[in-house]
Amino acid sequence: MRLSLNFGQDFLARADNTALAQEAENLGFSVCWAGEAYGVDAVSVLAHIAAHTSTIDIGSAILQVPARTPAMTGMTAASLDLLSSGRFRLGLGSSGPQVSEGWHGVPFGRPLARSREYVDIIQRVLRRERVAVQGSHYTLPLPGGPGLALKLILHPLRERVPLYLAATGPKALELAGEVADGWLALFYSADQADYALRHIAAGRRAAGREGEPFDVVATVPVAVHDDAALAADMVRDYVALYVGGMGSREKNYYNEIAVRAGFEEAARLIQDKYLSGDKAGARRAVPFELIDQTSLIGDEARMASRMRDFADAGVTTLALKLMDEAGPLEARINTLRTAVRAWEKSGVAE
Repeated sequence: MRLSLNFGQDFLARADNTALAQEAENLGFSVCWAGEAYGVDAVSVLAHIAAHTSTIDIGSAILQVPARTPAMTGMTAASLDLLSSGRFRLGLGSSGPQVSEGWHGVPFGRPLARSREYVDIIQRVLRRERVAVQGSHYTLPLPGGPGLALKLILHPLRERVPLYLAATGPKALELAGEVADGWLALFYSADQADYALRHIAAGRRAAGREGEPFDVVATVPVAVHDDAALAADMVRDYVALYVGGMGSREKNYYNEIAVRAGFEEAARLIQDKYLSGDKAGARRAVPFELIDQTSLIGDEARMASRMRDFADAGVTTLALKLMDEAGPLEARINTLRTAVRAWEKSGVAE
């Protein structure tokens, strides 16, 4: 199992995050990930990280499917891969209906069919094929007009950039197994590993890709403290936001994950309080057990034990999301170094 660093959507919140990315590179981390919602865009951040590093990969976790045409994303992937000398990993996600329709003005219906067509067009772009498709969501070129079936002018460094999909539901997991090289997971736990990996394996079989490598990337909150309970307190706001407020009452993927993990009543209470404006109440409603199953909390020895659990549950890349983001750079670097020592002691370091 490898280590990576996930900045999420927060890279621009700290000017010294560039130094943190460089320290991750020095420590042997495999990837720096960055994402987007309706604030910072991931492409600008990843280009910046690429310009200030030389060996660590850069990855989008995620680029939003409704935010860009598939041809534009293919151009972006080819450009970032060239700029980084072959270090780019393309992670995609459909986002949710609130962002897709409220921010991008793109209907959210049938996100899996849209993602399948989206990936197909990106792969055609990177292979420098003339792109002519007639799909349910994308038709290129548009019929009856002056549009031509074009191919990418740029010559990509690689005709296949590693592709990752964010997925939670069974059909989405199968699609990831079928068309992608890896899966971007949040709130991953050993208890849910069989559920997820079974659906991914079904997708691999359907595509005849059982023998190919597949990267299971689990983003985990990290909080270092001798007292695990106090470390868990550093994670509560993060869990409350995702389980309670990342989406609507009708559609919240992370709330659904908590329900599947056996925390149905807690998930309902967290959401009720968060959506009613009682964020402190939502925070208090987050069970320690939910945090412990899906995070790295406690001291070095405890973290090493939990890393073994994640590796045994099929995780091949552990993406660390630091919970002491507001602290000084030195403290955050020490968190990275503690994680590396735990990783080395865990017996699963690759």
